[in-house]
Amino acid sequence: MTDKPCSRRQALVWCGTALFSWALFPSKTLAASSPTGVYVLPPLPYAYNALEPYIDAETMQFHHDKHHAAYVNNLNAALQKYPQWSGLRIEELLEKLDQLPNDIRQTVRNNGGGHANHSLFWESMGPAAGGEPTGNLATAIQARFGSFGDFQAQFNSAGLKQFGSGWVWLGLGQDGTLQVFTTPNQDSPLSQGITPLLGNDVWEHAYYLSYRNRRDQYLQAWWNVVNWDKIGERYEQATG
Repeated sequence: MTDKPCSRRQALVWCGTALFSWALFPSKTLAASSPTGVYVLPPLPYAYNALEPYIDAETMQFHHDKHHAAYVNNLNAALQKYPQWSGLRIEELLEKLDQLPNDIRQTVRNNGGGHANHSLFWESMGPAAGGEPTGNLATAIQARFGSFGDFQAQFNSAGLKQFGSGWVWLGLGQDGTLQVFTTPNQDSPLSQGITPLLGNDVWEHAYYLSYRNRRDQYLQAWWNVVNWDKIGERYEQATG
């Protein structure tokens, strides 16, 4: 061992080794900032590269470890002044958005919505997924939209037309009717009294590394990773 500082060449070799190790073991999540409050970043339920070739590993890493982690940290920071609100489940917090103190309402809307939206998003996808829904959800989609293909076309069209950043959703209204709709930024359907069943993130950070400005191609490719078993479970819970 020596106390001499490493050379520039040694540093480059070390960095190359670290990157090579990450490539071999992509399922190891890079450490995100630890939140200091009640809300925590859920672990990604599969490896970063599990959704390739439809969503690349680098996008998944930064999307989960950086973007989602930032929403969680910002949400906890905003609620430090009002600990009486931080004990609620995130769904309850967003449902009561209009009751929050004015000075944190927009921050909770943005970051609490980002946390809830992404938590649902990760579980809505999976490796060896895709295909079509089955059971009661399949029947409900056919009754509401005419066919699964018609539903997909309406969902993709709504996602493509969403101006700027936002989400496209399949949700269940308070009257029990399925609906396709969009929300801007990180607004949550829960704040509108709608139960989200399936959502696709159309912020550019969700697809730009692979698809650049071709959002239409991302929307179409994304169906190959949709976890219909999980979406069906949500539907049964919402209508149960």
